[in-house]
Amino acid sequence: MLIYNNVRQAKFLNRPNRFIANIELDGKQEACHVKNTCRCKELLVPNATVYVQELESSKRKTKYDLISVYKGRRLINIDSQAPNKVFHNWVLETNFFKDVTLIKAEVKYKNSRFDYYIETLNSKIFVEVKGVTLEENSVALFPDAPTERGVRHIYELISSLEEGFEAWIVFIIQMEGIRYFTPNVKTHKEFGVALEEARRRGVNIIALDSIVTKESIKAGDFVKVKL
Repeated sequence: MLIYNNVRQAKFLNRPNRFIANIELDGKQEACHVKNTCRCKELLVPNATVYVQELESSKRKTKYDLISVYKGRRLINIDSQAPNKVFHNWVLETNFFKDVTLIKAEVKYKNSRFDYYIETLNSKIFVEVKGVTLEENSVALFPDAPTERGVRHIYELISSLEEGFEAWIVFIIQMEGIRYFTPNVKTHKEFGVALEEARRRGVNIIALDSIVTKESIKAGDFVKVKL
């Protein structure tokens, strides 16, 4: 479980750029670092209830990090660093990959850098982790903006199969109450095409929802993947 300390409730006001949001906290406007460079336009709307982490550091430009936001009654974690940590903890806690002997983050392969390389007694595995914050009618969607980098990673995962590696794409859905996951072909058709090709060629594709509170996030249940 990923734990956040010193969490405060605030009200979202606006987002002047990708990295900064203005929030209202204790009746005062404060600048807050947004830990997600994606658009999140359907989430970060004026007056939305958000949770921020208060951090003290002389090197920081702001005192706060924005970590989650309510969309209706659903709390959604938007920390882009969280999915990899959630996945790492899930691997260690569940033994999903049997008899893990090594787990290493940020491993270079050809022209890509995959999120994880895992070794078990019997397998060598590359894993690409994708955090999902976009939801429509309880359906999780990825990406929320075109991602040529994401498409390249998929084809290089496919390429790794030819060298005897296992390959996995894991979608960490940063919320609960999801009916299924599907690629967002309206936004980036090529990503959906690449994902279908990956499954056809033998790349394993799974999705997990998350149990999200104002102070934590951890992996929840498997969610059906529809391609």
